[in-house]
Amino acid sequence: MTATDRALELTRAAAEAAVDKLGTDLIAYDVSDQLAITDVFLVVTATNERQVGAVVDGVEEALRALDAKPVRREGDREQRWVLLDYLDVVVHVQHSDERKFYALERLWSDCPVIPLGLDERR
Repeated sequence: MTATDRALELTRAAAEAAVDKLGTDLIAYDVSDQLAITDVFLVVTATNERQVGAVVDGVEEALRALDAKPVRREGDREQRWVLLDYLDVVVHVQHSDERKFYALERLWSDCPVIPLGLDERR
């Protein structure tokens, strides 16, 4: 099984919004063969707590325009790692320290990477 077209649409919109808010080191994994609960994990890095919040706000705004609302949102209080669960896609916005420490890439490295085609140097 591969990620649905809807999951890919939401992933690309979320990634574009994250880059617009200066999110970096984006990577998206197709986890549909590994997990029954979602199709895609999108991981984004932000350099500080304020930027984590800005990326999260940007992603939510972009996906709201596509009639998608998160069914779960975790980590708002500390703004170090915020998880947005849209069922088809789960967006992880991590402070750079958390990104290095938890290294989600190690957990999902055997899953296919979804090309995002973004220029992060805006």
